[in-house]
Amino acid sequence: MNLNHLRIFYYAAKMQSFTKAAEALCITQPAITKQIHCFEDFWDLKLFRKKGRNIFLTHEGKILFDYAKKIFEYEKKIEDVMGDMKELKLGVLRLGATKTYARLFMPSMIAKFHESYPHIKILLDEGSSREMIKSLLEFKNDVAIVAKVEDNPEIDFIPFCREEIVFVMSPEHHLAGQRGATFQDIALEPFIMKEKGSATRKVVDELFLRNKCVPRILMESGNNEFIKQQVQRGEGISLITKFAVSPELQEEKLTYISLKDQKAFLDIHVAHLKDEPLSPPAKAFIGRLTQLTEGKLSEIDTGACL
Repeated sequence: MNLNHLRIFYYAAKMQSFTKAAEALCITQPAITKQIHCFEDFWDLKLFRKKGRNIFLTHEGKILFDYAKKIFEYEKKIEDVMGDMKELKLGVLRLGATKTYARLFMPSMIAKFHESYPHIKILLDEGSSREMIKSLLEFKNDVAIVAKVEDNPEIDFIPFCREEIVFVMSPEHHLAGQRGATFQDIALEPFIMKEKGSATRKVVDELFLRNKCVPRILMESGNNEFIKQQVQRGEGISLITKFAVSPELQEEKLTYISLKDQKAFLDIHVAHLKDEPLSPPAKAFIGRLTQLTEGKLSEIDTGACL
């Protein structure tokens, strides 16, 4: 089936005129006539009859027109859908985020995004930074907000914000209430640590190494909620981002101490595949995020940036 022939037939039949069909398709009337004859000859069927300047569909032409009409009506619908997707009136955005960001940051960010793009469906996935980077490589997510655990030549990491890592403890802890402390004041306390391989643990290990100290590790976990619960119970203290404990700090279930002489930060990035074109929703979402920091890595209050 030559779809170009079918299109010419459809317009001629719809407009009941070769001349009007030629104008609609921006070709000459003789070209229309020639293509119709080629179409009829190929199928050995007569599709039009001509009387004076008027054309009429044969019985075979009427049957074909009913089918052609459905095809080109669907073509119009497809064009409308493609236009809607391009203009962000339709589409899907697959987002990945660490569990902390999925719980504390994404609800507000998604709400703001939906104010501008209410018809974009969002699928939110959560996991560790390593898991979310893997999800990009496996085409499961379009964009992910992660800590940069390690370089990956296939991933483009866009700096988003910098979260301070603080000493978190129960309000009843003997160090609670101090305005600040030296690393040596705290280094001998029992620690409940993030698991090895996590971005936070990497920064914490570098902090201890820089200060020539070995932590007293009581427990290790990849679950922030478990760590915070154990710290609330007074089982030990932890080094995690201030942002991750912001609800507990507001409710005064936990408190924190910043170092007097040095600070540690976890760099958060917006990640996507380097050599793959972004979908329109992904482009719009990344644009929204980069506007928050104007493309600069800075120490910001992530909750306030909305």
